[in-house]
Amino acid sequence: MADSIFIKKFKLPDKPGVYFFLGPPKQNEGGRNGREILYIGKATSLRDRTKSYFSKDLINTRGPLIVDMVFKADKVDWQVADSVLEALILEANLIKKHQPYYNTREKDGKSFNYVCITKEKLPKVIIIRGSNLKSMQSSTLNTFGPYTGSSQLREALKIIRRIFPFLDEKSKNYIEFYKQMNLVPFFTEEGALGGNALKQYKKNIRNIKLFFSGKKPQIFKNLKKEMKEYARAHEFEKAGETKRQLFALKHINDVALIKNSPHPDPLPAKERGNSNRIEAYDIAHMSGKNMVGVMVVVENGEVQKNEYKKFRIRTQSGANDTGALREILERRLAHPEWIYPKLIVLDGGIAQLNVAKKVLSQSGIQIPVVAVLKDERHKPKDILGNKERAQMYEKEILLANSEAHRFAIAYHKNMRARNFLK
Repeated sequence: MADSIFIKKFKLPDKPGVYFFLGPPKQNEGGRNGREILYIGKATSLRDRTKSYFSKDLINTRGPLIVDMVFKADKVDWQVADSVLEALILEANLIKKHQPYYNTREKDGKSFNYVCITKEKLPKVIIIRGSNLKSMQSSTLNTFGPYTGSSQLREALKIIRRIFPFLDEKSKNYIEFYKQMNLVPFFTEEGALGGNALKQYKKNIRNIKLFFSGKKPQIFKNLKKEMKEYARAHEFEKAGETKRQLFALKHINDVALIKNSPHPDPLPAKERGNSNRIEAYDIAHMSGKNMVGVMVVVENGEVQKNEYKKFRIRTQSGANDTGALREILERRLAHPEWIYPKLIVLDGGIAQLNVAKKVLSQSGIQIPVVAVLKDERHKPKDILGNKERAQMYEKEILLANSEAHRFAIAYHKNMRARNFLK
């Protein structure tokens, strides 16, 4: 199947999800739509990931087995997921259900990984290799998997743990540290988990099981019911925590999963390779209300308005500009299919510069950053950060910063007007 034919025939979305390589139609075939499922994979971008199977260097990047699979495939199908994390879980559940030939062959000589939840008074959530799982009694564990990569699976558990704190095999030794990070449930001074705390922990475990079973809608239903019950009982702190869980579940931040992907999606930046693409960011609000953020793009000295992005700030309350900047940078980096810039421009000072550097470092991405410092009349007076880039692209930096400020103010005014009319 040639690449050009593939692109015309299958218009996959630029969204995370799971893709299926299918064989020719067969009578009474129980796979997918009357076809044998040859291979199942997950993707940050379904469009870009599947296109990579038709590149000239496939044999070098994935080996002869996958080349053989692509040669035998007759159709590509897909299923969209809300996040990369959910694509990871969906892939595992579908591989377990269908046992595609090329998935199992690709893991020959290697062991799959499983998420296991122990069946004890205080269940633990742990990762066990398939080779070790065989010797353990299934009556003592709830198992989910198989998962193909251990690093991605560990990152997935970190994300889930921030939403639903749980115990693992290390919790006993690091309990104080985990408590400070809100990664384990609340313990009494005697070290016990009893009463309401135990009841809440069991709810967390139940929701983790549902999440790994691909039943996120049921979790939403559970949490909304709990929040209403807490509110009726005037337990507003608990209602607030449940609301936080709901929000975190709706806006899963899985940048780390993208970074740790064993077969990362190809980046369009490699194909275009623009030498001075610049992205500029700015925040706008009025005393913390109607807070928004924007991203603008300048390429070769020209603004690229078709690539501008708007961000309605979700996680910050009050006039927290650095917190809002962190949010929009994390959300932007969750889209590696957007071409990465050669330089990031911020409106602000050292605080904004440090926030951006920290977000980039945590995401494993190296992009130079500068910040345009303003005087009391909001006029540029200095460019902080990477001095080499600041001198080389001063004109483009100031253009990008000015355009970001203009775009942010316009978006904020529009948002304020819409909310006023509600």
